[in-house]
Amino acid sequence: MTHDDLTQHLNPIKKWMSAIALMVAVVFFTGCNQDSATDNDAAITEALNLHSRTGSSDWYIMPQSNDYAALPNQDPKNPVTQAKVNLGKMLFFETGIGLQPKYPVSMAAYSCSTCHIPERGFTAGRFQGVADGAIGFGVSGEGRTKNPQYNGSEVDAQGARPLTIVNSGYITNALWAGSFGSFDVNLGTEGVWHNDSLTEVNFNGLKGLEAVIPRALIVHRQIINREVTDSLGYTAMFDEAFPEIPKSERYTKQTAAFAIAAYFRTVLANQAPFQKYLRGETNAITDQQKRGALLFFGKAGCVNCHNSPSFNSVPHAFVSVGVKNQYQNGHEVFRTDQNDSRNLGRGGFTLVPSDMHKFKVPQLYNLKDFGFYFHGATKTSVREVVEYFNAGIPENPEIPAGQISPLFKPLHMTPDEIDDLTDFLENALYDPNLLRYKPSSTMSGNCFPNNDLQSRIDMGCQ
Repeated sequence: MTHDDLTQHLNPIKKWMSAIALMVAVVFFTGCNQDSATDNDAAITEALNLHSRTGSSDWYIMPQSNDYAALPNQDPKNPVTQAKVNLGKMLFFETGIGLQPKYPVSMAAYSCSTCHIPERGFTAGRFQGVADGAIGFGVSGEGRTKNPQYNGSEVDAQGARPLTIVNSGYITNALWAGSFGSFDVNLGTEGVWHNDSLTEVNFNGLKGLEAVIPRALIVHRQIINREVTDSLGYTAMFDEAFPEIPKSERYTKQTAAFAIAAYFRTVLANQAPFQKYLRGETNAITDQQKRGALLFFGKAGCVNCHNSPSFNSVPHAFVSVGVKNQYQNGHEVFRTDQNDSRNLGRGGFTLVPSDMHKFKVPQLYNLKDFGFYFHGATKTSVREVVEYFNAGIPENPEIPAGQISPLFKPLHMTPDEIDDLTDFLENALYDPNLLRYKPSSTMSGNCFPNNDLQSRIDMGCQ
């Protein structure tokens, strides 16, 4: 046996022995000496080191948003620059590019941020995101309703709960099914890229964000061209962001997508208490949250799927935990029903039987702002989600038992442990200052995230 063979043989054994040691430590620290913050810190460090891809807890630390060289998963075709970030931040909130609505009443009345509201953790303020074809805002997006001039088949509604853009730099392939992006988990899926005119963008050799955002601009009825950039005042910003691209190709949905993707990569929850804790501020999280962290890495097993700096999965994993789809959530929803291929998750894209009903493992920061959880928006609090996983009983009878993840099983947490884990997820992973990623105004001067009359009234923006 060679040295390399021996190392390969021993590594799983060493990992197993470390895991046993960690479990013993967790039992000791949380059971015998639960109030000792120092002991809990030691156990958390051990857990982080064990599960880290580098063997160090530093792996879980997010970079600063302006440290562009350190931002993860950048597309070589779209390196992040300050000029791109500046432009992308404006375009994302710009209602002035909403120029292809179904009816004139919605002209320039919606933006990308209509369904990704900073105050809601950059998700929709209601169970289903609706851009063109809806009116109103309420306090933080919950008051948005269908415009009476539209019928349900005409609105721009999302068939699955909108994912947050927070920490989206840690995704490699976009959307719940991972359909967009030419590399990573989509290597080998080329045979299905032609099945949808939108996923054909994957043939362009792009990372997930750079591939999905031009698709989003099309689907969400927005326009980018030289006439639009001139009229809104963005031409000079495009010139600064993309001087290497010929002017004949510079003012397009793809360059706009590159700018928005660059902006997305800077939207990190790096001011959350747990991030401060990882950087050495041991008092940044409470004793209860530390107990919750130990449950996350131990008894609850959350880390088995959620293991990355953002607590998504690396590489992307797609699993079924038996939740209902959006059309089953009890609310009136639009443009989705039992025949929607999006209900099949990864399988709706790959058409592989074993992928059916499996959805991407999402990131976990700023959850308490979301208000609705899972792709079907079937839960309305973080605690409900924790209780669902603790029970380990699938709620959707239409999903075959064989598709449910074997990791989804009763966890036998006590009520106190549920409290501890919920506190960790809600508060230790909560960045309180996401508004730093929101501009004070856009070049059009329009109200945002929406610019319809009722939204302007709701927001006090005239």
